Amino acid sequence: MTDLHIGPASASDLAAVLAFWKAAAEGTSISDDLDGVERLHARDPQALLLARRDGELVGTVIAGFDGWRCHLYRLAVHPEHRRQGIGSALLAAAEERFVALGGRRADAMVLVRNESAHGAWDAAGYHSQDQWTRWVKPLNG
Repeated sequence: MTDLHIGPASASDLAAVLAFWKAAAEGTSISDDLDGVERLHARDPQALLLARRDGELVGTVIAGFDGWRCHLYRLAVHPEHRRQGIGSALLAAAEERFVALGGRRADAMVLVRNESAHGAWDAAGYHSQDQWTRWVKPLNG
């Protein structure tokens, strides 16, 4: 996979990332709009990692670190490029980022219904924690 390049998104990539998620990501988020990803990029320009093969966007992951915990979001690989090690390479890059920042443990947001992703996360060494439940509240305003 020497033709695979992983690096942080630039501001000019953000609209393409949103379009990519519509084709490659499972589910949608309240933050899946230009304002949301621009805010992410402005706060931490290194958090959104892109995988490109021959210049084509083939995968993404958000590797967010808040100084306390390491969070993974939006691991997505284009359907035509799956099962080629791109997701694993993105996770390795995210984990390297976390270690460099002093992170101690990474957690991932994975949809329960996205069973095809569960095996990939398991193979990467991540495991579901049955003792935790996610509680959310949309913030309007």
